[in-house]
Parts: sequence; structure tokens; C-alpha cells
Amino acid sequence: MELVVIVGSIVVSILVFMWLIRVVRATLKTAFLVALILLGLQIFFGIGPGTIWDAIQDWLPGVGSSSS
Repeated sequence: MELVVIVGSIVVSILVFMWLIRVVRATLKTAFLVALILLGLQIFFGIGPGTIWDAIQDWLPGVGSSSS
């Protein structure tokens, strides 16, 4: 009975670890894509991150406000 619990916990641990790797890879891919887009906007159009952040704050009220 103990062997079944150990094998089951190892299988669950492996599945959770594989899921975590997929999530981290997708997160890094998204962050890299956003950074690449921001760099392209800065180089080709002169639009900086501050300008984009201001546009997001105008578009979505309450974003970036520190009302705790």
C-alpha cells in the first residue's frame, strides 16, 4: 500500500512540474513578445513605454492608481 502512495505521489509531482514548466515557458514567451513590441515602437515610431502606459490609463480608468 505504501508503494502505491509513493508511486502516485511521484507521478503527481512529475505532472505538476511539467505543467509548471509549460506555464513558465508561456510567460517568458509573452514577456519577450511584449518587450519586442515595445522596442519596435520605440525605435520605429518614437513611442516610449510612458506614452503607452498613459494611453492604457486613459483607456481603462483605475489602472495604475494606488488606491489600497
